[in-house]
Amino acid sequence: MDIKANLISARVAPVIRTSTEAAARRGVELLADEGFALFEITLTTPGAMEVIADLAKDPDLTVGVGTVMNVDQGKAAIDAGASFVVSPAFIPGLSETGAASGVPVALGAATPTEALRANEAGAAFVKVFPAAQLGGPGFIKALKSVYPMIDIMPTGGIEAGNLADYFAAGAACVGMGGKLVSDAALVAKDDEAIRAAARTVKAALKELA
Repeated sequence: MDIKANLISARVAPVIRTSTEAAARRGVELLADEGFALFEITLTTPGAMEVIADLAKDPDLTVGVGTVMNVDQGKAAIDAGASFVVSPAFIPGLSETGAASGVPVALGAATPTEALRANEAGAAFVKVFPAAQLGGPGFIKALKSVYPMIDIMPTGGIEAGNLADYFAAGAACVGMGGKLVSDAALVAKDDEAIRAAARTVKAALKELA
């Protein structure tokens, strides 16, 4: 399976960042039930490695790891079954670690210089974070104008209402956290809020097709 192509085809990677392991598992379960099959489990989530290991056993799901801060964390997640690795920063050696296992890596950038460094280091994607605070779709469009060869993954402040703008600006795929996977709703066991958000995003994606 070409995981990079899978990410681009999925367009939206739900970013699971929850305050409990149970909330993370429930979030994945609900979103999978609504048609999502690709997930980024952040290492700030309690029990993240165990969640990744369990999800990786399901052939119908693609699971990656997010908020990776060093090479050792990346290696551990890959060993646990992560199919892709995402960091909010430029981590020397992380792209090489992923490449050794055939796992695409997204390195973070907030400036044109950082984006170029990440691309030159072998990043499959450059994660622009926090996208909204950095200028939103306008910033992505400006980056793509000078770096058409870079696949950009904006994350931060993305919701159903601005998905079309990000893709029109040139995003290859996006990460979507709280607007899709609300920790507060999961902790409150408000399943319908999660399902409603999932359906809204799916409807927005359908409009892009």
